[in-house]
Amino acid sequence: MREMDDNRMLLLQEEVDLLSKHKYKIDDYITGNDCSFFTDFVSVYKTALERNTDIISEIVYDGINLNSTDSIYYSKEHFPYRTSKEQLKKFIGKKIVYDVLEDIAKLSKNRDSLKAQIPAMENSIKAKIADAYMCRTEALLNPKEGLDQNMYHRFYEAFCSYFDPHTNYFNYDEKSTFISAVSDENYSLGIYVSQNENEEIIIQEVVPGGPAYKTQKIDKGDQILKLASENTEYPVTCASLETITNIVFSDAYRTVELTLRKNDGTVYTVNLEKKVMRSEDNTVYSFVIGDTLPMGYVKIPSFYTARDENSFHGCADDVAREIAKLNEENINGLIIDLQFNGGGSMEEVTKLAGMFIDFGPLTVVTGRNRSRNVIKDYLRGSIYNGPIVILVNGFSASASEFFTGVMQDYGRAIVAGNTTMGKATMQTIFQLQQNNPTDFVKVTIDKFYRITGKSNQYIGIVPDIEIPSYLNDFLPRENTDATALANDSIDVRLKFRKEKLDYREYAIKQSRERISQDADFNEILSVNKTIKKMYEEDKAPVALNFDGVFNDVHTMDAIWKSISTFEDKLQINYIKTPRDTYQRIMYDDFLVNTNEYREKLVKTNPYIKEGINILTDIYNLENK
Repeated sequence: MREMDDNRMLLLQEEVDLLSKHKYKIDDYITGNDCSFFTDFVSVYKTALERNTDIISEIVYDGINLNSTDSIYYSKEHFPYRTSKEQLKKFIGKKIVYDVLEDIAKLSKNRDSLKAQIPAMENSIKAKIADAYMCRTEALLNPKEGLDQNMYHRFYEAFCSYFDPHTNYFNYDEKSTFISAVSDENYSLGIYVSQNENEEIIIQEVVPGGPAYKTQKIDKGDQILKLASENTEYPVTCASLETITNIVFSDAYRTVELTLRKNDGTVYTVNLEKKVMRSEDNTVYSFVIGDTLPMGYVKIPSFYTARDENSFHGCADDVAREIAKLNEENINGLIIDLQFNGGGSMEEVTKLAGMFIDFGPLTVVTGRNRSRNVIKDYLRGSIYNGPIVILVNGFSASASEFFTGVMQDYGRAIVAGNTTMGKATMQTIFQLQQNNPTDFVKVTIDKFYRITGKSNQYIGIVPDIEIPSYLNDFLPRENTDATALANDSIDVRLKFRKEKLDYREYAIKQSRERISQDADFNEILSVNKTIKKMYEEDKAPVALNFDGVFNDVHTMDAIWKSISTFEDKLQINYIKTPRDTYQRIMYDDFLVNTNEYREKLVKTNPYIKEGINILTDIYNLENK
């Protein structure tokens, strides 16, 4: 029911009552091979969508009044379902008025200037918002696979996620997109896209040598108006961001027709055929930070695998190459950045963890029958023996937590940042029908435990040094999901040698004291306290006129300004690209631009700065 109508803008109470007869019976239907209950859901959903189409048309015909005396109300709990079409129409009408006024309010922070411009712009914005509402409803009513099939797919998604958050149903497109996200190579159009402040899809970058580049027509900044593939057109104003992402990144759509508009208004169309390309935004990279006391920095965006198993381009091999480059630069310490790394291949992370310990157990894997399999590293030696700081945050999950846990347990690194996601499970993808490669399920098959027998499932990995970050308490971690697997531990006695680092307690103490006195980190704590207070309090009704909505839209301006100022502040003065990397990219404009963007991310990252401070403390202590 949430999947069908989470915002309660579609169904009436009587329709909910009709469907409620199926509550608690769906498991019985499935075991009895009886899927006839779908008929009720499809019928009710179709009726509701057709009703909404009529309601939107009526609202547009009646006129959208931007000077209403109504208010829009908010609640942390769901409002009741409406009992009549008239109630639903009033609610949707208020939502459309708010969205129109919100669109206007977002154009500027100058209230008086915007007020003066409303008469000139309101008709076009009203049409834009109404078209978007109608378009989304039509897209739900007439999906390319048909409404019945679409409803089946949505049920499968809801059904799978009930067991745990990481068991999911995939159609072929979704599966392809998922595989691309954990691969360093995938079928690509050779473009990167982004959404601008007007919610338009813009060409962010054209990759040299790619399909888009070879047309000699597509430029950075061009706006995508429409996509077409497999005899179906997808206007950007109607298509969901998920659909656009699937078309651009999934290998299911090998040929794509794009209709674009240049900045001068010229509209043109190109036909592109995808080709396998290396994904630069999903690959490991490194820098040397510091001039007189150089430290190494390696960013691991995900634990990706190589499309070709024999190519040696998986994450682990790429990290080894970057560290070899950094060793040539005579670094005195190493930062491994796993912030925002959501995981990936367990094979890759196991291989990488083994590169940092001499030899020994890495993890204990258990299946549903509680059988235990100890995964070990049998290879002697380590690719780097100096001090290491690992950076993590609330988005570091799964394989990132695996690696961090191993490094913590062996005493190979100091971990700094925020408590991680809390996902200690492994999944695999199964094809549901042997002769029909259109339906798949990603299912949780194993749990992994640390070599101490403890697990970070549900609770995450707690860093040795906690560093304040914006909105940390509001992130969707594993413990915020109702179907997440609980934390537990197992009794194991594994032999491993934990390194005794003489500098460990000293470095942690120094860092904690420095963070507690840092003005920027204290500002984060203050802003988080303000946001928490706002979140916990009931939100007041918003008057549906320009002033009411303008005030609502700009309530958080000061907070966002604080965050933006913090994120743009220069933290690191000296950063250098390793010689080997510079020689590889120096004649490629795209790779140079990518490297410059990465440099800016590092230079303005206060967590990397604190990582450097920790390594500097260790160096100074050891070289007294």
